[in-house]
Amino acid sequence: MSKQKGSENLALVSGSGKTNASTETNVNLKKQVHLHHAIALIMGVVIGSGIFVSPVGILKHTRSVGFSFILWVICGLYNLLGAICYAELGTSIPESGGEYTYVKRAFGDLPAFIVLWINFLLVCPVGIAALGTMFALYIIKPIYPDCAPPDTPIKFIGSLLICLLIMVNCINVKWATKVQVVITISKLLALGTIICIGLYYIGKGETDSFKNSFEDSDYSAGAIALSFYSGFWAYSGWSYLNFLVDEIVNPNRNLPLAIGISMTLVIVFYLVANIAYLAVLSPAEMLLSPAVAVTFADSTMGVVRWIMPILIAISVCGTMNGTALGFSRLFYVGAKNGQFPSVISMINYKTFTPIPSLLVIMILSLLFQTSSDIFYLIEMEGFGFATVLVMVFAAQVYLRYKEPNLPRPIKLPIALPIFLCLVSIVIVILTFVQKPNESFLALGLVAAGVVLYLIGVKWKSKPKFFVERMEILHVRFTLLSTLTRNQFRHVKENGIL
Repeated sequence: MSKQKGSENLALVSGSGKTNASTETNVNLKKQVHLHHAIALIMGVVIGSGIFVSPVGILKHTRSVGFSFILWVICGLYNLLGAICYAELGTSIPESGGEYTYVKRAFGDLPAFIVLWINFLLVCPVGIAALGTMFALYIIKPIYPDCAPPDTPIKFIGSLLICLLIMVNCINVKWATKVQVVITISKLLALGTIICIGLYYIGKGETDSFKNSFEDSDYSAGAIALSFYSGFWAYSGWSYLNFLVDEIVNPNRNLPLAIGISMTLVIVFYLVANIAYLAVLSPAEMLLSPAVAVTFADSTMGVVRWIMPILIAISVCGTMNGTALGFSRLFYVGAKNGQFPSVISMINYKTFTPIPSLLVIMILSLLFQTSSDIFYLIEMEGFGFATVLVMVFAAQVYLRYKEPNLPRPIKLPIALPIFLCLVSIVIVILTFVQKPNESFLALGLVAAGVVLYLIGVKWKSKPKFFVERMEILHVRFTLLSTLTRNQFRHVKENGIL
């Protein structure tokens, strides 16, 4: 990009390639995510708080150790198949935006906007805010060993972490992916510690939890469905890599490889970690524990048991980082397509990162961080994500008929996305049955998004004064974002804008 006379290079440019200085440019997201980065991103997001904090949902409903292991594997295979379906879509439509892009191509603007809105309001900021709270809780837990930590430091530390991770993602994608690699290594060390200790106890003959392992199993459809829902949550996050396909080096090769390698490793780690837990703790002790990994550490690690809460916090941090990295690209693409304010589609030409999109995520996450009932919102998130999956798998099936000649480097049997779509529909129905209040509130928020779409996107004949005012605000923001510090001071002192 050339320099403008008398000023520095533009700091932000539109993702569409146009600036308000009437200068044409082609600034796009750079391909700088390699295979090992992609594997670290998926594992860093999927292996979050679930396996460390509350891996008891499946055990609670199956009522037996043996059947719970079977459900862990089945849930993992379901999510692996879902990830493979996303790999077909990602290599057939190699554009950032993930599920939003696929639904838009299949069904058009309104369904795509619903996907965008659900992720914008329910999935992304609520998840980041809750994980920030969880990070703070486990970081300061050793300071309050015998009581619950106070709310103020938890909210402060959680908010500080959110700002720090957003800053890293704003500065450099490579920094964000390198942070993800470091965090993934840390959480694998935590899991490795748990597994090694568990295997040591098994070697000592501590196998009481595995005797009569299928006794009292609950094989009812309701128990299996609820167990499946718990496993579905524990494995979630595998879809985030599709949000940044534009930045993956050789996506046709690296996207499916990253998904296959990472999800297989996650299934193995989850299964072996559960075996390790049960080598030390009885099923009853696991069910009574609010954080299994901490209880496990208290029982086995003696004076260094304080290490486990810190490792859990690092694990949660990785999930937050991957979420911010992936969803910022989704909102950027939505704005680029005219379904969000155009300022969100702007990219910093030096760092090649969608800074406005990241800042919106930060603001929404900080707002949710102030909530005293954040976990109520997290339950709504499950409804939102399952709804998105229904639409994505339906889009995959429909695209086979709508665009039969679309190049598909990976082409799966059509029965697979049909099956996954039906399973996801069952999960949505189950959510309404099990969590009606959260589900209907989430449904109301989706309906509100439809109204906003009709007003903001479809209503073309808006009042002239409203359109002009929005254009002025956009121009001001864009111009201010391009100024150097001295130029900004000059504009402010002379009241130019």
